[in-house]
Amino acid sequence: MRGLDRGSATAELAVSLPALVLLLLVGLSALMVVRDQIACVDLAREAARAAARGEPPPDSGTATVTITTDGDLVRATARLRRAPLGGSLPGISVSATAVAAVEPS
Repeated sequence: MRGLDRGSATAELAVSLPALVLLLLVGLSALMVVRDQIACVDLAREAARAAARGEPPPDSGTATVTITTDGDLVRATARLRRAPLGGSLPGISVSATAVAAVEPS
């Protein structure tokens, strides 16, 4: 009876290993999205502040910053689209919006 179980641990590991790798990739992608969301929030806040003071927006790197003025308010929206795993999966978009009051000149 004992000889029939021989190698079963190796087969179980071979079956479960792809699922573990997929779980790791999903977790790392989720962390990247959270990091990008935090970066978008910071960028939108800094861009709204700069526009309220009449200064040019900060360097956005790979993000797109849109600034609109509505009366005495400035709204800055930062958008970032990134494809995880080097573009082999569909891209994920994150965005953030910040509002600041226009400062008197």
